Amino acid sequence: QVQLVESGGGLVQAGGSLRLSCAASIHTFSAYAMAWFRQAPGKEREFVAHITRSGGITNYADSVKGRFTISRDNAKNTVYLQMNSLRPEDTAVYYCAARLGIVQGTSTYGTTTYNYWGQGTQVTVSS
Repeated sequence: QVQLVESGGGLVQAGGSLRLSCAASIHTFSAYAMAWFRQAPGKEREFVAHITRSGGITNYADSVKGRFTISRDNAKNTVYLQMNSLRPEDTAVYYCAARLGIVQGTSTYGTTTYNYWGQGTQVTVSS
């Protein structure tokens, strides 16, 4: 059974940084494409970033490009989201997601693409 556990959320001032982690209990973590999504109150869950199984390719939402960095450590079964220059509009619950195999094209951005989800971690950015 796949379990994803996020950590690292919290309260930060605008302009600050946070690093989210997602620990995966997956036997073959390197076989899974990983992603981060977020959901703000009253809004739909939206794509933030994606990383391929090897970590060689990453994709970002336009709203976070240049500020956020997704990475993974396959030896530690962990995916990270480094968030810099945070803005109040980044306030949301952040979710880690996984899918076995390749994720590509427009399916990268869809919530239905991913089979496994964590419980989420709250990120609050104050102005």
